[in-house]
Amino acid sequence: MASSSIEWTELTWNPTTGCDKISSGCKFCYAEIMSRRLQAMGVEKYRDGFKIREHEAALAIPFSWRKPAMVFVNSMSDLFHKDVSLEFIQRVFGVMNANPHLVFQVLTKRADRLAKVWSDLTWSQNIWIGVSVEDERVTHRIDDLRGIPAAVRFLSCEPLIGPLSRLNLDGIDWVIVGGESGARPRPMKPEWATEIRDQCARHDVAFFFKQWGGRNKKAAGRELDGAHHNSFPTPDKKRVASIV
Repeated sequence: MASSSIEWTELTWNPTTGCDKISSGCKFCYAEIMSRRLQAMGVEKYRDGFKIREHEAALAIPFSWRKPAMVFVNSMSDLFHKDVSLEFIQRVFGVMNANPHLVFQVLTKRADRLAKVWSDLTWSQNIWIGVSVEDERVTHRIDDLRGIPAAVRFLSCEPLIGPLSRLNLDGIDWVIVGGESGARPRPMKPEWATEIRDQCARHDVAFFFKQWGGRNKKAAGRELDGAHHNSFPTPDKKRVASIV
């Protein structure tokens, strides 16, 4: 199914699958767990489990989506993994370029590779690019992101496993914050989330609070200080949606 339960998107598209761990945020990777389940169920796309695979047939999928929508690219992988060929990345970008009615949200932990290959890609206005920033040890990814000529640049601070009290938000349009969920989630302190929210407010950056997480994320909910924070950016940097 392409429809997504992720609060900040509507559809998912996985032209590649598989990945490996590179930082603390990867410790309890949901995509790895899900890939193994799908492999055990006999789903052909996941016959190799969590090994990096490029899926030629998946390149046609966005052309079947006629209505405008937000699309999370590679919820089950990382498009800028070293084992994904540049040629395939370029073909993925070609599909995104050819579907301007869709907004493609690309999230990576491989900001270093993104910084090396971005000039070989075509950045149409419907491509948003983000990096994962789970704690202060990986804030260097933001510096790589800042130089990318995307319509929207965003941070995914999920799972937030440490404070980010001095974020440099220059050139950043959107920040998503969420706690870890699953069987053994690491806790997120409330002040970590509110510090990021307040920094976003000071710098006029859209802020989205996704979840508290925990073993029962639905029960924990997604209210922060009694409100839902659902701001999205637009390419002209004006916010759409608001705190409700």
